[in-house]
This record gives sequence, structure tokens and C-alpha cells, in this order.
Amino acid sequence: MALSIASSKITKAMWLAPLSAAVLMLAGCNNSATPTENAATDTSADATPLNIKIATESSYKPFSYTDADGKLIGYEIELVDALCEQMKAKCEVISQDWDGLIPGLNAQKFDAAIAGMSITPERKEVVEFSDPYFYSGIVLIGKKGDNIRVEDLKGQSIGSQRATIASQYLQADHPEADIKLYDTQDNAYLDLTSGRVRAMMSDKVTGIDWLKTAAGQDYEVKGQEISTNDDAMGIAFRKGDALVAKFNTALAELKANGTYDQITSSYFGTTTTAAAQTSVTPATEAVVEDKTVKVTN
Repeated sequence: MALSIASSKITKAMWLAPLSAAVLMLAGCNNSATPTENAATDTSADATPLNIKIATESSYKPFSYTDADGKLIGYEIELVDALCEQMKAKCEVISQDWDGLIPGLNAQKFDAAIAGMSITPERKEVVEFSDPYFYSGIVLIGKKGDNIRVEDLKGQSIGSQRATIASQYLQADHPEADIKLYDTQDNAYLDLTSGRVRAMMSDKVTGIDWLKTAAGQDYEVKGQEISTNDDAMGIAFRKGDALVAKFNTALAELKANGTYDQITSSYFGTTTTAAAQTSVTPATEAVVEDKTVKVTN
């Protein structure tokens, strides 16, 4: 009997051994799965995304436009490249119609939008903006020798790009004008040079850049720069997106290490819009370091 009981205990021990080992293995797997699972679902601002898709409009020179080979170039493209390098992120920049930027962003077709987009209360209701990276007012452009003034737009055909600060200013402050809106800035220029509109209202920097071209040589800025209090430009994101903090940090770092000044001055001759301002009228008041350059006679 003693032999039988001993054999039974040995048999039971042999049967329990692999079971115990299996239980221990499962327990080990369960313990190591928790941090892996947490990492996979970590959506904190510290989790750097590997890929970021950014949309721009490719007819807004010098901010973003295409070269002869169809490659996206311009101030905002270089700024985005520097921001993404600073964040150690892989970014893809795509071209998108202006009217589709905010709808496409909120439909998750891309992660951010940079296209000379002014930070306005209306836009802030549907998207979230980064800290400002540029400031610019608007100007009226007309043919040299034409005495048209901002104060006398009633009944006059005035062109502007749709859904921009310039067009919104016209509709709000000069509804008595014959306002014609265009899908792109280039089409507004075409109608101006063909005589289908008498003048056009545009962003100051893009307008002055066009005046330097052969097509714009017979045109000039009429009067002073107009500040609408919506002069700051920012990068747009979906509300609550952790990318906002990442881009703000990267932008601050580029300003601190001199990269922002280098890129901005290469396009505008200065870290503010003062260089563009000198093409309009001598400025007697200029506030630099992220302030709008004001025009006074």
C-alpha cells in the first residue's frame, strides 16, 4: 500500500508540473501585456506621430505655389519642412483647393492645413490654430493712373479670392461694391489684367509679390494697408489635436535657434512684413517681433 501511495503522489506531481509551468508562463505574458497595451493606446501629447499629412493651396505665392516642374515651393513649404525636421516627424505636403481646406481637415483627409490662413473667430469655432507664424494686412490693387480709392468702391467691380480675409472685408465693409469672387488668386489677377474688374483686394504680401511680375508691372497699391485685426496667420488643426502643442513647441524652438528668422528673411528681407511694406509706402511706425507692421502717412 505504501508503494502504491508513493507512486500515486509521484504521478500527481508529474501531472501538475507542466500545468504549473503553463500557469506561470501565462501569468508572465499577462504582466508584460499591460505596458504594451498602454503604449499602443497612448494618445498623449508626448507620443510623436510618425507621419503627418499637411495640406496647402498651391496658388498663393510667395507662401505656397508650384514651380515649373509642379513641385510645391514657397515660404510655408520651407517652414513646414523645418518644423517637421525639428519634430523628427515624416511629413507629406499636398495641394488642396482653398475652399476644401477646413472641410477636408475636419473630414480627416489630412492632419493640418497651412495656406496663409488668418486666425479669425469664425474659423476658431471649427478648427484649432497654432501660434501665429506670420502677420499681414490687405491692400487694394488697381491700374497705375487710376484714381480709385478704398473709400470710393460703391458700384465698382472689385475682385478677390473667395473665403479670404480680403473678400470678407469687402462683403462686410463695402457691400455696395460689385464684388466678384474667385476660386484662386491667379484667376482674380487674370480678370484684373483683362479689365473684367477695376481693382482687386488681396493679402498684402501676395499682392505685392504679384506687382513684381511682368503681369503686374502696370498696377500698384492704392492707398494704405488695411488691418482687419485678423492679420495673424496660423496652422489649422482639428480641435483637441495633440499636434497643436507639438507644432507650437517646434515653432518656438525654430525662433529660438534662428531657423525661423533665416527662412522668413530669405523671402521677405526681414523677420516681419516690413520688407513688403516698403513696396507700398514708407512706414513711420513698425512694431517688430511678431507684430503687424502698421502703415501711416
